[in-house]
Amino acid sequence: MSTPSEYDVSAIRTRFPALTGEVAFFDGPGGSQVPAAVAEAVGTAMVSPVSNRGTVTASERRADELVTGARAAVGDLLGADPGGVVFGRSMTQLTYDFARALAKRWRPGDEVVVTRLDHDANIRPWVQAAEAAGATVRWAGFDPRAGVLTVRDVVEQLSARTRLVAVTAAANLLGTRPDIPAVAEAVHAAGALLYVDGVHYTPHSTVDVQEIGADFFACSPYKFLGPHLGAVAADPALLRSLRPDKLLPSSDTVPERFELGTLPYELLAGTAAAVDFLAELAAGTGNRRERLVRSMAALRVHEDELLARAEEGLAAVPDVVLHGDPGRARTPTLLFTVDGLSPRAVYERLALSGVNAPAGHFYALECARWLGLGDAGGVRAGIAPYTDESDVDRLVAAVGEIAAAGGRS
Repeated sequence: MSTPSEYDVSAIRTRFPALTGEVAFFDGPGGSQVPAAVAEAVGTAMVSPVSNRGTVTASERRADELVTGARAAVGDLLGADPGGVVFGRSMTQLTYDFARALAKRWRPGDEVVVTRLDHDANIRPWVQAAEAAGATVRWAGFDPRAGVLTVRDVVEQLSARTRLVAVTAAANLLGTRPDIPAVAEAVHAAGALLYVDGVHYTPHSTVDVQEIGADFFACSPYKFLGPHLGAVAADPALLRSLRPDKLLPSSDTVPERFELGTLPYELLAGTAAAVDFLAELAAGTGNRRERLVRSMAALRVHEDELLARAEEGLAAVPDVVLHGDPGRARTPTLLFTVDGLSPRAVYERLALSGVNAPAGHFYALECARWLGLGDAGGVRAGIAPYTDESDVDRLVAAVGEIAAAGGRS
């Protein structure tokens, strides 16, 4: 079992060029900083001989290797079959694509379940696809005080007409984590499919798509130290049952039939490099999947310790309100507000102190409104693999000074 001593955050930080400045980055949930190895992989792919995928020339084979290598890497990260890994411009784009493909099988009276906890990228594509198909949308709420979506919240919305349930594995705004395996069991018992938004979950946890029961699992490499890209993992057999709109001469094999146009080979190279970097966070041997499991366990210990430090520090600051029950299972993410100040004002003052902790609803608009925070949302501080104790202490100290100053400029 991993222990804190296996995680050397000081050594890890030296591999991130962006950390040479005097800034504490808590904006990882919106996009993490990137290690040099990832940037180098992207650059190498761009200056090396690469053509469209093929088997005749060396440059064609190089392109094919970049694609298959990235699928294998994401498959290892997610515990998924590489043959079911689909790449796209973003998780949002891919979810829209899958929503349209799945909705071809929906009929009036069919039902789709979405939740108030989710990022809009796992809500609006399903709502709009359901409306186009004449299907009914059912909404699962959650306890705004605890910030937790329970299995019962989802089960109450299921029926014999449920065709798909879309739910997050970790709330983009709050970090709270629904019990996805239990949700999956209930959804499958109802005869429906489960689409899981794993964007905010994947950077902080060991993922096993089959174990959690997701039919589709979406993530974004730029949230786990990689380039801007999206990926969805699913069973290849399930993907073969779907007929997305595509160009006639384009490949009809899986997963290529879902990838519209030539893939960004350089970004795939960076994605594979990011997965390799994650596999090296903790020392050890074994294949890449085994090293990833070990490293993510060590990362979890590190991040949980910093989360507890940040929660304790911020809770002690007068006029600071932490949203969501701190005792609940969550990613290392905190959402807070300061009485008497707008989240935007706190964000701007933190930036002046060299602390990047942005404010807003972060596209989890339904969640922010359900929490009573409106469209202004709150200030979100996310801990990443490169965060250390000094970063957390700077955040707490800066928030304390801002709260003490109140409305004074």
